[in-house]
Amino acid sequence: MSQITKRALEASLKNLLLRKPLNKITINDIAEDCGISRMTFYYHFKDIYDLVEWACKEDAAQALEGKKTYDTWQEGFLNIFHAVQANKPFIMNVYRCVSRERIEQYLNPLIHRLILGVVEEKAAGLAVSEEDKRFIASFYEHAFIGVMLEWIGNNMKDDPAELVERTSKVIHGNVVQALHAFNAE
Repeated sequence: MSQITKRALEASLKNLLLRKPLNKITINDIAEDCGISRMTFYYHFKDIYDLVEWACKEDAAQALEGKKTYDTWQEGFLNIFHAVQANKPFIMNVYRCVSRERIEQYLNPLIHRLILGVVEEKAAGLAVSEEDKRFIASFYEHAFIGVMLEWIGNNMKDDPAELVERTSKVIHGNVVQALHAFNAE
């Protein structure tokens, strides 16, 4: 029942975002649109931004399902772009109403799971510390988020497949090379 209510709250928020900006939406608006009490909202989320973060994580988790390997990361990254594009009114409204730092907080865990899966896979058999693996993943995470934020800031005009292809060309082989540079053996 909890997931059903959360999904209903997400749908209400997305519906309301078609009519007004995020910073003008209240918890009462969401609860009323969803047909629940304010207390039910607070049972699931601490505030609207908590709901936004949950919605972003859920959409990205679906986009990344099974796409966290070296051979599939491009598909996972492209799926994130498509998930963002499919929720354009929601994403653009959030982008305009919250700080870049907050958007990065939403995107970081999503991209981190994608990149860390690739780093862990390619680090197999190497003596690379967890700290170094996290550093490498973090480096690429920031690059990916930068590409995505620039794309969102440009109203999602560029073709996501082209952006993923260009990103792939820039990093091709570099994750493995970085891991070997950190290899203690």
